[in-house]
Amino acid sequence: MHDTAPAAAAAAWLAMFSDTLAKGDLAATLELFAEDCYWRDIVAFTWNVKTMEGKAAIAAMLEATLESTQPSSWQVTSATGGPSEPLQPWFSFKTKVGQGQGIFTLEDGRCRTMLTTLQALDGHEEALGFSRAMGVRHGADRNRETWSEARARDEASFGAGADPYCLIIGGGQGGIMLGARLKQLGVPTVIVEKNPKAGDSWRNRYRSLVLHDPVWYDHLPYIPFPAHWPVFTPKDKMGDWLEMYVKVMELSYWGCTECISAKFDAAEQRWTVELKRGGKPLTLRPKQLVFATGAYGPPKFIPLPGATGFKGEILHSSQYSDGTKYQGKKAVVIGAASSGHDVSVDLWEAGAEVTMVQRSPTTVVRSETLMELAFDTYSEAAVAAGIDVDTADLLGAATPFALQPAKQKALYDKIRARDAAFYDKLRATGFLLDFGPDETGLMMKAYRTGSGYYVDVGASQLIIDGEIGIKAGVEIETLTPTGIRFADGSEIAADLIIQSTGFQSMHEVVAKIVSREVADEIGTCWGLGSGTRNDPGPWHGELRNMYKPVAQENLWFQGGNLALSRFFSKFVALQIKARMEGLDTVVYRTPL
Repeated sequence: MHDTAPAAAAAAWLAMFSDTLAKGDLAATLELFAEDCYWRDIVAFTWNVKTMEGKAAIAAMLEATLESTQPSSWQVTSATGGPSEPLQPWFSFKTKVGQGQGIFTLEDGRCRTMLTTLQALDGHEEALGFSRAMGVRHGADRNRETWSEARARDEASFGAGADPYCLIIGGGQGGIMLGARLKQLGVPTVIVEKNPKAGDSWRNRYRSLVLHDPVWYDHLPYIPFPAHWPVFTPKDKMGDWLEMYVKVMELSYWGCTECISAKFDAAEQRWTVELKRGGKPLTLRPKQLVFATGAYGPPKFIPLPGATGFKGEILHSSQYSDGTKYQGKKAVVIGAASSGHDVSVDLWEAGAEVTMVQRSPTTVVRSETLMELAFDTYSEAAVAAGIDVDTADLLGAATPFALQPAKQKALYDKIRARDAAFYDKLRATGFLLDFGPDETGLMMKAYRTGSGYYVDVGASQLIIDGEIGIKAGVEIETLTPTGIRFADGSEIAADLIIQSTGFQSMHEVVAKIVSREVADEIGTCWGLGSGTRNDPGPWHGELRNMYKPVAQENLWFQGGNLALSRFFSKFVALQIKARMEGLDTVVYRTPL
């Protein structure tokens, strides 16, 4: 017999919640929440990406937004859980401007966490399914314009003086996915990219690069990878997919185009953007400007005393593509996170003698272990159980960042126990291993700092076997003409030094293109404000400045891995579309 108790309990709670909101009785609303409660809202109430922690924060948000949001039609769509575990209902709702979807959890009859998301704007829905375009106007017409003719006209118009509503700087995965979302919402958009073709940002990386995340986690909007696609995507295959995607989604994508400068006119609410397209100057005046230059900004070089006297070659990992010419050479890779490991393996495969200089501990987790323990909602089994990528994304978003550490620590306790022998062998080489300042592992490092971790796809065994040398925990004193001397007096010979030392914040790109003042006003991108190393407080509860309004009007940041770019591209696009249509988008912010 099908158990309807969870759905009935969920519906009863949601009915009380809806009734108290409709009456504006916030005191009664708060009584429905547990003392330790969280409400994460993505655009629906706040026109922001924001998590309210505790009853006081929820009350302040509702006082500021309830009248303008006018939520209604709350309905439970499904519910899971039972007597021994929290009840997790999914629900739909309406706002003054659109349709929403969310998830909440009930513990002892009260709400512990709530997620609300705006999914569509009324009257401006995507043309999908039953509402898709016809693609043809039947009947004879001497003035007919074919699809290819209309497409060519649209493409030519932007280069001939017409201005897009939105300009996206950066044509990698983040810019492409956002461009696709905006296209489906009817927002005139141009994507500009320095490389000649879509996908080149992947093709130009080192030859052995393969995605470390599985295919089920990496789908793009609208066009998922086909069923035969490999679990881990090689970088050139990814580049070809992005190039195909741009064509199929009919995006206005300008390769060989560099953004020189951008200036905002507050009175006109419009940007003046100077471009160089194919070597020729061009000016566009979009309303909205998006920086989609990756999760991070320009390469970060560390100072190396004695560099001017070094007779070899010094590169940043972003400049490295192929180790073939370094066969038989002595290579030193400074940095022991993802790119440091990957570049070291590529050099080893090319026949170089490789030493990795590790300046601080690294969180390492074996790919096989992650696949088994950490990707339960992104897997073939999940798909078979009816959990598609959009469902998995919302499930992940339903846990606020403040509650993630405990879950991640429990996961990494299992990982450390499972792979204890592996970690013992790695430590025995002198490799500095950690799992974060609070033992919460890779994901929390990724959110907090975007650095200091590696998903092991082969480098660790080379380190264990002594094929890749390790010099850990000792400061570099100076470069010599033929290598590196360390503070302990030891030296390593080197023909090549590669700095795998990470990247600066995305706001440094704004400093270069807009101004230093605007960049400083916006502040650092990424990080949660957790107070951990390289992620100073105060606590934000969401990624700094990503996917939401920032201190500079009409400027946005879109980036991150494929999964984050996919999920948040929807909400960045909805925010931009709402502004194009003149909807009231009062952003709810609270002092930090």
